[in-house]
Amino acid sequence: MVYTGRGDRGRTDLSSGERVSKSSERIQAYGTVDELNSLVGLCRSYTEDKKEDLEEVQNELHILQAELANREPDTKVTEENTERLEQLCDTYQNECPPLRDFVLAGGAKSAAHLHHARSVARRAERKIVRLDQDEQLREEVLAYINRLSDLFFLMARHENALKDVEEKNPNY
Repeated sequence: MVYTGRGDRGRTDLSSGERVSKSSERIQAYGTVDELNSLVGLCRSYTEDKKEDLEEVQNELHILQAELANREPDTKVTEENTERLEQLCDTYQNECPPLRDFVLAGGAKSAAHLHHARSVARRAERKIVRLDQDEQLREEVLAYINRLSDLFFLMARHENALKDVEEKNPNY
């Protein structure tokens, strides 16, 4: 059964059995990661050559959610996960024109969705940093979510380059 009614009063259960407000920092952090994971699924449907990379990110986001939801999870985001993101960043950056200025989010539909994922990843990072102020998280968690937004930015730029869509710069 999907519904239990236990959350009808604005509280939810952690894996420890502790009941907390749905507005708690922990719930805000992993809820935003859940939102990001859904958005990455949307991005997968708009890209051709990034589906496997994005699916791997979705799996890692599930691990991150579990780590944020549980104080001692069985699986954790690792330094190797972050290194994989860095390798992907390097690959996509090498296939993009040099970045000379800020770019406006948008372009091809796939790029626009990836830019959206970048901004949600940044929001998730802010929520995770806020949680870290109260309950010190592992450094790997913070490094992973920080690198992930970089990856989405580079994937968006790569999508525009592949589709020969000119990136626009802001007018100041």
